[in-house]
Amino acid sequence: MKRVKLTVAYDGTNYCGWQVQPNGITVQEVLNRHLSELTGETIETIGASRTDAGVHALGNVAVFDTRVRMPGEKFSFALNQRLPEDIRIQESREVPETFHPRYVESEKTYEYQILNRRFPIPTERFYSHFTYVPLDIEKMQEAGGYLLGEHDFKSFCGAGAQVKTTVRCIHALDITKEADKITIRIRGNGFLYNMVRIIAGTLMEIGGGAYPPAHMRAILEAKDRKAAGPTAPARGLTLVQIKYPDSAFNAP
Repeated sequence: MKRVKLTVAYDGTNYCGWQVQPNGITVQEVLNRHLSELTGETIETIGASRTDAGVHALGNVAVFDTRVRMPGEKFSFALNQRLPEDIRIQESREVPETFHPRYVESEKTYEYQILNRRFPIPTERFYSHFTYVPLDIEKMQEAGGYLLGEHDFKSFCGAGAQVKTTVRCIHALDITKEADKITIRIRGNGFLYNMVRIIAGTLMEIGGGAYPPAHMRAILEAKDRKAAGPTAPARGLTLVQIKYPDSAFNAP
């Protein structure tokens, strides 16, 4: 038995999120089915991030166990010949059987895209959130600075989350604008349910003048979801990368 790690990219538009569920097709379900057909085994992948319906990924991570003799790096080629065009494996490799993508320390990077102009662009409708309200990027950048470091992010946690603690650490938060496109890029040691989308929704309210940038501190200190802004739509969010320390791949 060996464990294989997959780096998975997908367009989340047509899927009910990552995790297998009874009410619609998911990315994990498609992966499981094609892996099972490929190996002749019943395969159930374990994913690192349970992205929501409509959320995209460039580098989600999953692992599976198999007895097939195929080298780990060959699974990417074999799977990509079978998978639908909106799911592609970027890398496959054998890892220690003890490696678990959710329980090993990691750093995740997300991007949230905002189309900020008078009218929407149809080709952007699945990959960015459109708003015609002029956003002040400098105010958004100032507000984002209050989120850096380790904090209790309870105000930015969606209802129904089951976690032991709402304390997380944001290592970097960059907000840039090119033409009509605003990109919020956030990197941290982990994120709560809907945390990035709530941060994006709050930053847009501040950028639109609903309250001053310094109010972000009060939102953090409130530790109350009602204090923060709305949850931004899923379509603007992409999981860019999950980075693990090299030591995570050393055999015990």
